[in-house]
Amino acid sequence: MMLTYILKAAENFCIHQIRLPHQIITEFPKKRTLLAYLDIEAHDGEKYRTYIGCDETLLLCISEIFLGQEITDTETLRDMLLETTNMIVGSAKVLCEEDNCNTFNISTPHLLDSDSLDMPFDKYNTIHIADGEIFMALKAL
Repeated sequence: MMLTYILKAAENFCIHQIRLPHQIITEFPKKRTLLAYLDIEAHDGEKYRTYIGCDETLLLCISEIFLGQEITDTETLRDMLLETTNMIVGSAKVLCEEDNCNTFNISTPHLLDSDSLDMPFDKYNTIHIADGEIFMALKAL
C-alpha cells in the first residue's frame, strides 16, 4: 500500500512539478541510476526503507527546470536527487494523511554509496519520463 502512495506522489511530481509526460512500468531501470533512500516509520509500527533513483539525464533535466540553468557538476545533481526524494516521499505522506490511512513519519534522505540495483527490494516501480527514469522501491525493515 505504501508504494501506491509513493507512486502517486511521483506521478504528481511529473505532472505538477516538472510537467513532463510519463509512463509507469514494472521493471528495473535500464540506465545507470543514482540512488537515495530514506526511512519511513508508519504509525502502526511498520518500518520501510524507501529508495528513489534517477538517471543522470533526468537529474540534469530536473535541475534545469528548478534552477533555471544547465547544471553539470556531480554535487548539484546529487543534491537534486536528495531534494527530489524528499519532495516525492513528503508528498506521499500528505496523500496518505488525506486518505486517513496508515500515516507515517520520514527521515532525512541520504545518498546510497552504490548505484547498484542488485539488492532485494520488496516492491518497486519505474516511471519513464522523456529520456530518463525515476525508480521507486520499498524494503521492509
